[in-house]
Amino acid sequence: MVAWADYKAEAKSRGALALELYVAISTPAKEPQDVKASLPDHLAYQAKLERTGSLAFAGPMSDESGAHMQGIGMIVYRAESLDAARALAEGDPMHQSGARTFVLRRWMINEGSFSVSVGLSTKQVTLT
Repeated sequence: MVAWADYKAEAKSRGALALELYVAISTPAKEPQDVKASLPDHLAYQAKLERTGSLAFAGPMSDESGAHMQGIGMIVYRAESLDAARALAEGDPMHQSGARTFVLRRWMINEGSFSVSVGLSTKQVTLT
């Protein structure tokens, strides 16, 4: 296997972005009512992380057909290290309560794009 630091250096040397983020795949561990009970605190925690810049993206994932909610969520953190990202994930009330468990991985973003449109008078924001 290639060492992460070596691969990141190689990606940068070939002009890739090599932006390192951290992805938590969050899976229900208890009954749906336990997950719902933790939801308000979880959403408040996510909003706090978003305000501080530690939360890049978060949301639920579908099943493989794309037609149904599977209950798995993906949370993408901005952090200084894997340990710092783990602390963010462990601080989530969903994980603290045991309603959900998570697996954490480093994620290197090399390619892609997104667009943001801001309507100054309408105060509308579109992300595509």
